[in-house]
Amino acid sequence: MHDKSFNSRLFDGVNYFLLTLVGLVTILPFIHVVAGSFTTVQELAEKQFVLIPTVWTLDAYRYVFSTNTLVMGLAVSIGITLFGTMFSMALTSFMAYGLARRDLDGRNTIMFLVVFTMLFSGGMIPTFLVVKEMGLIDTYASQVIPVAINAFNLIIMRNFFQNLPDGIEESAKIDGCGDWGILFKIVIPLSMPAIATISLFYAVTYWNTYMSAILYLNDTAKWPVQVILRQIVILASGLSADTSGMDDSFVTPPEQTVKMAVIVVATIPILLVYPFLQKHFAKGALMGSIKG
Repeated sequence: MHDKSFNSRLFDGVNYFLLTLVGLVTILPFIHVVAGSFTTVQELAEKQFVLIPTVWTLDAYRYVFSTNTLVMGLAVSIGITLFGTMFSMALTSFMAYGLARRDLDGRNTIMFLVVFTMLFSGGMIPTFLVVKEMGLIDTYASQVIPVAINAFNLIIMRNFFQNLPDGIEESAKIDGCGDWGILFKIVIPLSMPAIATISLFYAVTYWNTYMSAILYLNDTAKWPVQVILRQIVILASGLSADTSGMDDSFVTPPEQTVKMAVIVVATIPILLVYPFLQKHFAKGALMGSIKG
């Protein structure tokens, strides 16, 4: 192999420097938040930026988990995330597969309507009225059904299905497979990178459910973790909050460290999902690269 030229080595060096800088800018604030959630209020006030606490304490987490309400909220969020992701992926896959079929009559009109929803929406009040008329108020279904299909995710799935080689479906039909057999035995297994990627998008969306819960869930026992964490932060800040969903075991907490603990509690669960999808997620970056 020939030695790299000076310009090539300079280019690589600049790339390494910039990527390292971007990596530090990305990871250091997260490390600060995690470390700050384990440090004392005094140390956090003195140093402002903490990467390794001098004195470790669990006071913030004791406050955050001082009520069963948070555990219930985590269970609600996990349930909504799991069911919502499966429900959304099923609907998205079925619709995307249909729209990917070139022999489907009116598919261009349907795609126009799908794209139209990306540019224009009814707004908060009309959506609320629709949800109310459907009888979904104060039900978990209100967190899933109104947002079951994301137009952007649908378009990505459709494009991925369209780029699968046509010969695969033709061979399956010769072997006696019907449309459902082709979808579940051929298309879905070949589309795991796309499915894993879109599933992660849906899971993050459902896990971060906040506004729809505020609008449609009146029973505090049904609140997802994001809403409960907001109430905890408000209480920690000494502001007025709806405490009807909290028990009497709360004590006055350190405000800043509690906010950091709340960020960790809200982030870690969904972050733990990524390693299981990383293999397919990396391949998902090449969605649409297969040429039919």
